[in-house]
Amino acid sequence: MINYIRKLPTAYRLAVLQLSVILLPLGLSAQNRLNDYISQGLASNQSIKEQNFLLKKNIYALQEAKSMFLPSVTFSTTYTKADGGRTIDFPTGDLFNAAYATLNQLTGSNSFPQLENQSILLNPDNFYDAKFRTSLPILNAELVYNKRIKAQQVDLQKAEILMYKRELVKEIKTAYYSYLKATNAIRIYQSFLKLLEEGERVNRKLFENNKINRTAVIRSQNEVSKINASLTAAQKTEESARYYFNFLLNRPLTEPILTDDVPLLPAQDNLLLNEVNGREELAKLEIAKGINKNLTGLAKSYLIPKVGTSLDLGSQAFDWKFNQKSRYYLLGVSLEWNLFSSGRNSYKIKQAIASEQAVSAQTNHVTQQLLTELNVRRANLQSALAQYQAAQSQLKTSQTYYNDMTKLYKEGMAIYIELLDAQNQWVDAQLQSNIALFDTWISLTAIERANASFNIQ
Repeated sequence: MINYIRKLPTAYRLAVLQLSVILLPLGLSAQNRLNDYISQGLASNQSIKEQNFLLKKNIYALQEAKSMFLPSVTFSTTYTKADGGRTIDFPTGDLFNAAYATLNQLTGSNSFPQLENQSILLNPDNFYDAKFRTSLPILNAELVYNKRIKAQQVDLQKAEILMYKRELVKEIKTAYYSYLKATNAIRIYQSFLKLLEEGERVNRKLFENNKINRTAVIRSQNEVSKINASLTAAQKTEESARYYFNFLLNRPLTEPILTDDVPLLPAQDNLLLNEVNGREELAKLEIAKGINKNLTGLAKSYLIPKVGTSLDLGSQAFDWKFNQKSRYYLLGVSLEWNLFSSGRNSYKIKQAIASEQAVSAQTNHVTQQLLTELNVRRANLQSALAQYQAAQSQLKTSQTYYNDMTKLYKEGMAIYIELLDAQNQWVDAQLQSNIALFDTWISLTAIERANASFNIQ
């Protein structure tokens, strides 16, 4: 084969060597750049940032729930200015004036003045009340369940973020392999185009020397035009793949993508993981089940009385007086117990229990759904591997056929149409092999998503 290639014209030799390089197994270097891109995507994705803000919100809500067990201090004050309204009549003069007059006669003085009947205003006039109130719950089951629910909502949001990240990883890897598929197709078309252009040049020289008829020249020109069109389409596909990949990383759409060598076939270790226990969807349902259980407990908490205590330190007096007599303290203990509510509490309990049962049923359904998805993904990967093996076999056959036809054509034992047919079969086999290779990687990425086997930092 090597001796045969050496006998070909220089341009032919270059084209064959370029095509052969494409068909060699790609290097086994680690995909460090892809991992870097995944890290970039996880750090810059706007949807994940939004979910992180929601996580912070839930964390603050949990801290708020915890603070409800601590003392709270409030300051309040009231000032009352009143005139008119209800009064209390007190007959001061009628009660004391006769006695005072007798005392004045006995003492020979006016030491006991005459009094007027009083009309006392019920509304306090020019009166203030200012106080600091410290409250502390001693027994409150609602606060306990509320704290538990808030903590579970934090876990629920963490699972939501992890699910977003896992889906983003799948999209980034799929877009990356789609981009590699397009760039490899471009290289195949470019190399084949050089081969066709050289064939067109040779055919034109042969036609000018009356060695062949015009048909071979026209067919050569048509094949060059067809490959040029295919090359343009592949370039547009590569451009679209680059745009989408950069969109996932939240960076300029036209920014170039640096790629690593991809192993010829992916490792199939993940095929052995036939379980979906690591899926965030199931984790969310388990957390939701716990939340509903606590909601049931919250609905039943009316059976436990609420006990609290409060302490008021303040001052109240008329005319803004502040002294030893105006200052006061008031210590109180409160108890609240819901004894009867016309069945509202029992209905709340039944609703919470129904929600628990609904989540349990949903968990069973989702588990079967995820297992079905995993099995479908595994079947797709097996199919992609079979397609790749078939494409490799076809590639070897078409390459041998092309080499044989090239030799026959140079010896004048085959017409150009037969050589062209061999060339087309060869390039089609290369394209199909390229497609099958990266479809295999994309299928593996889908399995990583289906069984949650990709390790997200």
